[in-house]
Amino acid sequence: MAAKIPRLAIMGHPNAGKSSVVATLTENDCIAIDKRAGTTTTSDVYPVVIDGRTVIEFIDTPGFQNPNAILEWFQANENERDLAKAFVKAHKADPLYAHDVALLEPVAAGAGIILVVDGSKRIKEKDRVEIELLRLTARPRMAILNNLSNQNRHISRWQDALSMAFNSVREFNAHRATYAERIRLLNALKAIDQRWEPLVEQAVDAFARDWDRRTDQAVSTIIELLKDALSFKTSKTVKSGKVIFQSGRDRVREEITAEFEDGLRQLEIDAQEQIRAHFRHNVWNVKSDSLLGQDLLSEEVGQALGLSRRQLAVVGMAAGAASGVTLDLATAGHSLGTGALVGAATGGFLGVMGGKALAKLNIERAPNTHVFTIGPVSNPRFPFVLLDRIVLYCARAMNWAHGRQAADESAADKVPEKGVVRQGFTEELSSQEQRTLAKFFNAARRGKESDLEEDCREIAKRILRGVSLSEIDSRSHL
Repeated sequence: MAAKIPRLAIMGHPNAGKSSVVATLTENDCIAIDKRAGTTTTSDVYPVVIDGRTVIEFIDTPGFQNPNAILEWFQANENERDLAKAFVKAHKADPLYAHDVALLEPVAAGAGIILVVDGSKRIKEKDRVEIELLRLTARPRMAILNNLSNQNRHISRWQDALSMAFNSVREFNAHRATYAERIRLLNALKAIDQRWEPLVEQAVDAFARDWDRRTDQAVSTIIELLKDALSFKTSKTVKSGKVIFQSGRDRVREEITAEFEDGLRQLEIDAQEQIRAHFRHNVWNVKSDSLLGQDLLSEEVGQALGLSRRQLAVVGMAAGAASGVTLDLATAGHSLGTGALVGAATGGFLGVMGGKALAKLNIERAPNTHVFTIGPVSNPRFPFVLLDRIVLYCARAMNWAHGRQAADESAADKVPEKGVVRQGFTEELSSQEQRTLAKFFNAARRGKESDLEEDCREIAKRILRGVSLSEIDSRSHL
């Protein structure tokens, strides 16, 4: 074929999910998707550009308006060498066929065809008409059963009808498709025409290289988040007269504690924004009752993620506890020999993380002032919780279909999420990997470079690869 890249016209009758399929395959959630029928009125080209080069193009076409008329014209002009091209030429100036011309122009120009049908609905006569007229175009063609619910009783009839007219028939839910499912669909395009195989192979290879690069970027974001969060400190200097009484110290302590915890939350938010950018998400909805919708420092998150008590004890003995001369926020009294005043803190992981507070508070006396300092994080479980949660966020970003953004969520939610076996990731690592992470965390607390950073990068990358190449769609209702 003359084209240097695969060009696919996404076709089907109105509201079959064509725009959702295009949005998911191109990872472009800015494509307008509307559950109202007939919202696409022109053929719009959406190229996939990787490393400055277009590797594949998808064309979102209007829905069929006059399929019976097109089929009748095709049958009456069966001697035409190229029916799609002849139809466009014959009707280009006819306003009655404006939608149909827009629909067939990409096909007339040589594009292959992907027919999208809603497999949850019963096949009708107009569907059979569309299937037949597309067969008569003689273009390479694939059919997608975009099942918009968990209704499967009509699937076999669709498969029987489509298999007689299309080179390949695939089930593909554009609202739920993971990265692995997208790649499988792209690979299946090789089967629609042998001449397409090298072009599709090049496109899939480009997708894979780009995905590896974005995964590496996500790993870098994770490592930087851990280093920044674990070395994070907050200080506040107040005049001595304001903290003479316990009430004054309590007020300052509450203020600086809130500032410290907000700082940790902001670091996570900044990392999440980077993750979204790596995986090209602009529209993002997190359910408030999910682990990702809960506060980072909440009891629910602390209990659901991170290592078990037994694992943490083993890792702590092997890696060594974090050093320091200050006292836990949960401890009251005076430190010996330093003139520091220490008080109880509120919030954080108190009573959740094995009775250990999130961080330590040090109050140093200076002439006419007291310096309150909280941080770095001293709780040994927190970094494992933080790592689990940012990986959980990556899992959602890597597998959240871009075509879901403006879809009918009530319909999409009828399709059950894939089974949730566990909530965290670090607890499933080997003991050696957990110890490596713990040692790296201890170095990060001290703000020092660690020769274990590269090992931690490899651990994080292996986890993310497992997430993107598996059938995981969500964990704990992401």
